[in-house]
Amino acid sequence: MDLNLAGKHALVCGASEGIGRAAAHELALLGADVTVLARRADALREVAEALPRSGAQAHDWLVADMSQSESLRERAQALAAKKPVHILVNNTGGPPGGPAHGAEVAAFLDAFQKHLVANHVLVQALLPGMQAAQWGRIVNVVSTSVKEPIANLGVSNTIRGAVASWAKTLSRELGPFGITVNNVLPGYTETSRVEQIVQDRVRATGKTEEEILAGMRASVPAGRFAKPEETGGVIAFLCSPAAGYVNGVSLAVDGGRMNSI
Repeated sequence: MDLNLAGKHALVCGASEGIGRAAAHELALLGADVTVLARRADALREVAEALPRSGAQAHDWLVADMSQSESLRERAQALAAKKPVHILVNNTGGPPGGPAHGAEVAAFLDAFQKHLVANHVLVQALLPGMQAAQWGRIVNVVSTSVKEPIANLGVSNTIRGAVASWAKTLSRELGPFGITVNNVLPGYTETSRVEQIVQDRVRATGKTEEEILAGMRASVPAGRFAKPEETGGVIAFLCSPAAGYVNGVSLAVDGGRMNSI
């Protein structure tokens, strides 16, 4: 199986922790040069320095805010001008919880900006390099909510669905250039996002944190939450040469929790 990413340059967003950091690590293990992106320079420097490397591998970090479209575009274009980017992992922290009917319009607009718009800006900035190479991988870290909406995550459910549809459309447009576009749908994963969801459910239900966690684990056939590196490994596979004919899919990494096929 060809998993070799030597000579490829990956930009991984939201890489200061959790799934983003794990994906950066797995891509580096496959030989890619990895640039990690987030808002905190100190955390990014630590992540970049800790990435595995061998031979001529060179890793870097880029500070950017997904809510600032023009600045994000300029920094991504500057990065690609120095070294074309072949792999883009779009990954951003999820919106706050709450029912859809009670959400402020501003909450939807903010989430749309940080997710779909930011993803689109990065694709447009990096696409020329992928097209020139006739090779590219775009992987969006979304949520199982694109298939089964999650209770009390109204804004997230809405925006994640929009991202999944955008990605499916892109997959058909970019396939002729040797560029694949796929979504990874994490289930319950040991990250700060799950901690946020647990606290939201504690406030909404009055149950204890342990009761909420027990209920969540019981809903997963695997009986546990995923580790970030398990999801990171799936992302890295989708970026590899071996996954060259996988395009336009939304792949759940949820331990079998979803009821749908």
